[in-house]
Amino acid sequence: MSGLNGRRTEAERDGLKVNVAILGAGGIANTMATTLNAMAKDPRYSDLVAPYAVAARDGARAAAFAKRYGIPVSYGSYEEIAADPNVDLVYIATPHSLHAEQALLCLKAGKNVLVEKSFTANATQAQTLLDTAHETGLLCTEAIWTRYMPSRGVIDGIVASGVIGEVHAARANLGYAISGNARLTDPALAGGALLDVGVYPLNFIDMVMGPRPIDRISTAMIAYENGVDAQSSTMISYQDGTMGVADCSMVSVSDRTGTVWGTKGYLVCENINNVASVDVYDADHSLIRHHTVPEQLTGYEYQVASAANAILDGKGECPEMPHADTMRIMTLMDRIRSQWGLRYPFE
Repeated sequence: MSGLNGRRTEAERDGLKVNVAILGAGGIANTMATTLNAMAKDPRYSDLVAPYAVAARDGARAAAFAKRYGIPVSYGSYEEIAADPNVDLVYIATPHSLHAEQALLCLKAGKNVLVEKSFTANATQAQTLLDTAHETGLLCTEAIWTRYMPSRGVIDGIVASGVIGEVHAARANLGYAISGNARLTDPALAGGALLDVGVYPLNFIDMVMGPRPIDRISTAMIAYENGVDAQSSTMISYQDGTMGVADCSMVSVSDRTGTVWGTKGYLVCENINNVASVDVYDADHSLIRHHTVPEQLTGYEYQVASAANAILDGKGECPEMPHADTMRIMTLMDRIRSQWGLRYPFE
């Protein structure tokens, strides 16, 4: 179903399905293709979305990708996918440095977009993209899966229940030894640990602490020879006396833990990048509750379903990751890089 924009009643929504196209044919695009195929076979999502097209800069590569995943249409340019009238939602699956340019191409062609994290390379690009989304009235949302996962509701529920008391601090880390991938360390592609893995600890803290005013940021990083960040640690001190600490690395493996500390106890999340469980402890460090999260297809289905429902409802953003939250994270990462003195060549 093409031309999905504008608010609809329940009756008008009935029978409409969102055709999803993937822009890019790299590693993360494979995960999205797997997700879309699984959603198409799942009764919870089969009437909501359909895998429709893929585009790459190489037509043969796009065709091979489409054949591998049974995707009906392939294109050898991004302009072609943006011009296809049957495309309703484009998932941007390319390096950070290209997100703004490619999402703008799609929005100006009348396409809703789901933009992989990091949303853009910097806050200026992000604001331009969101301004365009507002002007066009189309959906533009950031695809950071942890914002959409059921685990977020589990954590929010624990904090809201008061079982750990008043929250005063949150801490999260994420580290993988992935520096061998040239794209991830290329300054021209906005490489470095912050935008690729560091965005997750920062989002974990932001989801817990919310949009409270920041008093100061204390941060330090270790750089590769080319100047981009290999690993870093950032402490955010809020004006109300609370704090958050985010650690990330592309040269070492971390325990991926997220913790929230309160006056009566604390909670511990296993793997902030895809929370498997949440344990709650009291002030005596005794385990009082263990929460598991629902079994999922790949974990990407939640962001796709949210975007599809927002499109069918005629909304320009998803409730799990509204534009204000995206801009807050992008601005925070700009502030962190500013303290490091790290600028990308295109800035």
